[in-house]
Amino acid sequence: MARRRKSSAAEDLMDLVALMPWWTGVALALASYWALHAVATRPLPAAQPAQQIGQMATTAIWQGLATGGQYLVPMICLFGAAISAVRRRRRRALFETASVSSSADALQDMSWQQFELLVGEGFRRRGYVVKEVGGGGADGGVDLVLAKAGEKTFVQCKQWKAFKVGVSTVRELYGVMAAHGAAGGFVVTSGRFTQEAAAFANGRNIQLIDGPALMNLLREARNKDGGRPSASNLSAAQAVASPDRHTEATETTKAMEPTASAGPPCPRCGKPMVRRVAKRGAAAGKAFWGCSAFSEGCRGTREIQSA
Repeated sequence: MARRRKSSAAEDLMDLVALMPWWTGVALALASYWALHAVATRPLPAAQPAQQIGQMATTAIWQGLATGGQYLVPMICLFGAAISAVRRRRRRALFETASVSSSADALQDMSWQQFELLVGEGFRRRGYVVKEVGGGGADGGVDLVLAKAGEKTFVQCKQWKAFKVGVSTVRELYGVMAAHGAAGGFVVTSGRFTQEAAAFANGRNIQLIDGPALMNLLREARNKDGGRPSASNLSAAQAVASPDRHTEATETTKAMEPTASAGPPCPRCGKPMVRRVAKRGAAAGKAFWGCSAFSEGCRGTREIQSA
């Protein structure tokens, strides 16, 4: 994916606002107008002694900037809000179209940009805050950065129609996770993964989601949000028709949840431990057991013994 060109401060501000809900951009436009308008219309001080001329000149410069900024900054915020609204509508349209499809073939007709928007919408509906990076930022090939429960998770999206996602893609994501202190990662594809990729992800804090698994996740999210037959009833029907597909859907739902899972008892306090990933130091990127009472002050840890 091509690296993004350098942008101006105005473009950076617009991109930042576009990442927020559209109504936040409108609120920022109103707030920035009133703040800058108050500075622009402030009366200049009366004539001062010669030694204070420099201060008067500085005040006049700031007022001049505020005079133009009171219109420019709100306009930038409104453009960002419009972009946010368009993206939101586009994401929802993609989600509605894909979630009613009976097979993963619907994913094959999308562009890679549409595929990233769809995956991001899926994670949003799982409670994540999603930042769309597009693979051109400081995080290397990462397309989405997720935030939930104070932890950062990276996502790579591969909309490949003819090839399976190999181990090199999963290994690349694992290296970026270790370099940037991410708690976990997802590789999402419209196709399939090779056996080598699955073997590398096994035992590491990386979840692999292929086309059929992604479709199951989208359908479950639609049934939950749209007031249609509940996920439990739908899953029960799927279990009767196809036990394997029911198991796959259940595992996919678990994959989208936080990666912490119950482990052995803590050697210090006895509470269950959860799987974590070291974010810094010599062990950065390696998984370990950490006490679930970490927020209460317990620092108990255990090594994860390889099978």
